[in-house]
Amino acid sequence: MASNAARALDMIDARPRYTQADADALNARFEGVDAQTMLRALFAEDELGEIAVVSSFGTESAVLLHLVAKADPAIPVVFVDTLKMFPETLDYRETLIEAFGIKNASVVTPDPEVLAEKDENELRWSFDPDGCCAIRKVEPLARAKEGLDAWISGRKAFQSVTRENIARFEVEDGRLKLNPLGDWVKADLDAYFEEHDLPRHPLEAEGYLSVGCAPCTSKVKPGEDPRAGRWRGWDKTECGIHTPVDPDDPANQPFF
Repeated sequence: MASNAARALDMIDARPRYTQADADALNARFEGVDAQTMLRALFAEDELGEIAVVSSFGTESAVLLHLVAKADPAIPVVFVDTLKMFPETLDYRETLIEAFGIKNASVVTPDPEVLAEKDENELRWSFDPDGCCAIRKVEPLARAKEGLDAWISGRKAFQSVTRENIARFEVEDGRLKLNPLGDWVKADLDAYFEEHDLPRHPLEAEGYLSVGCAPCTSKVKPGEDPRAGRWRGWDKTECGIHTPVDPDDPANQPFF
């Protein structure tokens, strides 16, 4: 016997989990709240879905990782190993994981088939740094973020002019992006390192104030921007993880 009731249709909800309105509400809610209290509250509420920290294990990374581990050491921590990292960075990663009791640390690497096709001689960094970042950092991280609803970044406004006015909460490709240290300055970081006796990146004492891939990282001279040692000789300040880069843009062409 046929039913008069309308058959319910199976629907796939393709809407993004987060919208700018959600980010605005969270920014308003946590305005003036310290980063540790904010993270504890967010993790306790368990309303962010699948979330992870993305860390470069660079010179400032210990602060965010320590804050997150104190709030919940089970929060996943993802590291993009470009296969061009300093050995000191790889060792530092192990040091922080052990020191902070991080329980869920993972590594993502570039696709070997892509590397064989697009960087066979492993020198792409020397003539096309944007293309190198795209295959060694951006694409691997995109894979790592699949299935995530939110992710935590260590960006800070003082690091460079391209990072000014960073909100604590942003929406990127439908995911919530958290910048707990967005309004911290260098003095705040140094004070936190000292207060909690955090391990320093071994290259920092040698003048590497911002550490990325070995071929594209140099020492910073007195008075320079903290990220001046990244991609020196190129008018390039971001790898593309936080700010899309266009290799055809004149700003990304070498001046030598």
